[in-house]
Amino acid sequence: ATRRTQRRVRLLPARVVVYLLLAGCLFADCGYRQVWAKLVVGLRGLSVPDPSGSGLRQARQRLGPAPLRALFDLLRGPAATGAVAAVWWRGLLPVVVDGTVLSVADSKANLRRYVKQRGNHGGSGYPTLRLSALLACGTRSVLDAVFDPITTGEIAQAHRLARSLRAGMLLLGDRNYAAADLITALAATGADLLIRCKTGRKLPLTRRCHDGSWLSIIGGLPVRIIEARISITTTTGSHTGDYRLITTLLDAHRYPAADLVGLYHQRWEIETAYLELKSTILGGRVLRARTPDGIDQEIHALLIVYQVLRTAMVDATDSRPGLDPDRASFTTALNAARDQIVHAAGVIADTVVDLVGVIGEQVLANLLPERRVRTKTRMIKRSNSKYQARGPNTDRRTYKATTSIDITTDEP
Repeated sequence: ATRRTQRRVRLLPARVVVYLLLAGCLFADCGYRQVWAKLVVGLRGLSVPDPSGSGLRQARQRLGPAPLRALFDLLRGPAATGAVAAVWWRGLLPVVVDGTVLSVADSKANLRRYVKQRGNHGGSGYPTLRLSALLACGTRSVLDAVFDPITTGEIAQAHRLARSLRAGMLLLGDRNYAAADLITALAATGADLLIRCKTGRKLPLTRRCHDGSWLSIIGGLPVRIIEARISITTTTGSHTGDYRLITTLLDAHRYPAADLVGLYHQRWEIETAYLELKSTILGGRVLRARTPDGIDQEIHALLIVYQVLRTAMVDATDSRPGLDPDRASFTTALNAARDQIVHAAGVIADTVVDLVGVIGEQVLANLLPERRVRTKTRMIKRSNSKYQARGPNTDRRTYKATTSIDITTDEP
């Protein structure tokens, strides 16, 4: 469909180059020659080519980014699951939007598109790009994603991601997405919204609801405002913060304010997904491609690998009725997939379709405990560099916690 099939028989057909790019994400710490060695190590006894590093580079350039884009477009979307209670909320599918920053190789070609961030001590050492994704909470499947130079903001990317919103979805977003024009654009898709905004923002009160929330208008769009005070208690004491949420769910009887505040916590699902992409898969490494087309290839390959692993995890948890997809370990699935590649397992398709498979078996054998309520500060427990340390008195421990939510009814 993308017209990138090889024009003549080569040692590296186009489809094999796609396998190479996907395997490169599974083995992000290896050069492409080493990745190729892992792809073929389980094929001993067969005649397989031994391409040079230059040959692998030229094959990736011939392929271009279009096939990877098409493959991601085929795979993206919410995972099919029977875990309705864990994924759906009152007949709505909670989804979340947010952005993150990735560093790319410091090459002349990349610098023509991607720039380095300014800052103290000369700014960043590598050019950076901004990736924004639309994610389904519960299964953490990617519905859509876009990326641009760091000079493009999250708001502009959110306008483009609106193409994948549908009626029946409930979009969660942080304070950055509370701009009036963006709210009206997102609501025009038919999806409902639950977005945090600044507590000091002046909004008109049109009517007070029985649960303490109140109706207002933003950009001509009727919305409901929920103000809450959330207290978190641990063995070290309590911490209290005030939150204000904007929602297009105007029925306070069907969608109580306290329940919406509790649901908003699922916005953090996308932070976990970015951790899995940037830390678990990439290991904190800079993207390896040295051209913009190569970056396009690599990011789509990353998203494909992530989506396929998430699909395998959901298929596994679905095989046990009532099992929450949150219990599946992404690290376990990733390592099982690496082993399958090295062993060349399943290279000849069986006639029996096994939705659980070896990866799913490993996931089910190493389930995570049920999620506990806990809190920790947003910092690493071990600094990668002495220059990142924040002092000897920094508390890096994780605490079990209890939370309480009180809807505040002060006049806005």
